[in-house]
Amino acid sequence: GPKGVISDWRKFKLESEDNNSLPPSKKEILRQMSSPQSGDDKDSKERFSRKMSVQEYELIHREKEDENCLRKYRRQCMQDMHQKLSFGPRYGFVYELESGEQFLETIEKEQKTITIIVHIYEDGIKGCDALNSSLICLAAEYPTVKFCKIKASNTGAGDRFSSDVLPTLLVYKGGELISNFISVAEQFAKEFFTGDVESFLNEYGLLPETEMHVLDQSNMEEDME
Repeated sequence: GPKGVISDWRKFKLESEDNNSLPPSKKEILRQMSSPQSGDDKDSKERFSRKMSVQEYELIHREKEDENCLRKYRRQCMQDMHQKLSFGPRYGFVYELESGEQFLETIEKEQKTITIIVHIYEDGIKGCDALNSSLICLAAEYPTVKFCKIKASNTGAGDRFSSDVLPTLLVYKGGELISNFISVAEQFAKEFFTGDVESFLNEYGLLPETEMHVLDQSNMEEDME
């Protein structure tokens, strides 16, 4: 029955403890818990009950400490894992490219694992300013992505980027164009913000999981346990 299981557990706990690391009083308490005396003496029963209560408190307290240690360990593992996954250059702001040569150099010489999002814009074109503002915020939130912008007139191919296709977003990885969004402002409402651009890019899987999201997800899983 339950009492037998508890008694077996106490014996196991006593046998598994390192005798050299336990103070004599604690060893005696464990020994009494696993083999309680059957004396009828009132004082003896009170002493045994008191010792058992203290021991049970210590065991419960230890279990709580073990659980807290496990939570901290898991959280540290998540942080270490994310650090390894995000190992590499960190940017955090939008780079202004001044020429077509600088544009090509950025695409060709960046590490193959880095996602590069380039905004081709022109002053006075509807949606360009709002998109630039949104990308500044996203660059801070996603520092492992390299965000750039360049005026269409500075690309050396201005005829290909006329006002009717701006703003344009080009996404590169490993030197290859993986996404091309012309007149991207048409994908949003008349007034749009960072969250709208973020959701749009996430739909195409172009943004990595943010650090805070990874840690929050870990904390939620721990809270559910």
